[in-house]
Amino acid sequence: MVQIKNAPIPLRAKNRRRKTVATLLVALFFMASQPLDGNTASKAGENTALDAADQAFKSLRYEKADSLYNVVIQEGKESSDLYWKLARLNISIAEAIPPSEREKRMLWYAKAVEYGRKAVQLDENNASAHTWLAAALALKADKIGSKEKLNRAAEIKRELDKALELNPHDDVAWSMLGSYNFEASKIGWFSRFMGSTFVGQMPKGSRDEAEKNFKKAISLNPRVIRHYHELALLYLEEDRKQEALNTLRMAATKPVLMKSDVRRLKKIRRLIARLSKELEGK
Repeated sequence: MVQIKNAPIPLRAKNRRRKTVATLLVALFFMASQPLDGNTASKAGENTALDAADQAFKSLRYEKADSLYNVVIQEGKESSDLYWKLARLNISIAEAIPPSEREKRMLWYAKAVEYGRKAVQLDENNASAHTWLAAALALKADKIGSKEKLNRAAEIKRELDKALELNPHDDVAWSMLGSYNFEASKIGWFSRFMGSTFVGQMPKGSRDEAEKNFKKAISLNPRVIRHYHELALLYLEEDRKQEALNTLRMAATKPVLMKSDVRRLKKIRRLIARLSKELEGK
């Protein structure tokens, strides 16, 4: 039979085609609507729970985030990422508590250290696990006193070095290293005071290194208030008041990313007012 080019398609053929397309669409719909099974379903559920907890943390709903992270633990879906995020959360909760409630804060710092160690234990190559373990150790020691800082100094430095070896773009690790070097630069007085009663090696650090560390953190993440605030405090220690004022003014323009940023901003604005009056007579 000779087919005539561009001849009209019979009505029955059109109907058959429509039925075939409709059947395919229905089949695809049912395939897409079927639940995942096995490992795929488990992984998807884990990611959904972690994502929800992460979103609650970013929204500063710490209690909700804590509940969701612990749901993941109860379901047996442990991971290094889960535990360093719990360490970060517990630090954030502690930092948001007024400094006058010291005992309450220490409970959260202690839990943060525990979670940080668990994160490193599960994956020694997870940079964030080392970062947040170091942060938990440093902040807990800072609230106890100078001797505890010295006792923990080597471990804190080791964890920060490992974090930056694994991820040189970790702004939190750079910022914490800045704090470490700044604090270590003040150790001289303690060494003289304690004399031979302190057993161990004194940590080494300098303000020059601390300044470089804070500036590196700012270059990697210019939205974090802490980076600017800590750099400004270093400038004030060195009586570099104009640089401190300029840095504080930049900090005051940054968004609140942690609940503790609210208290930091109050301190920053007080410092801006004081320095402006001293330097500019305003």
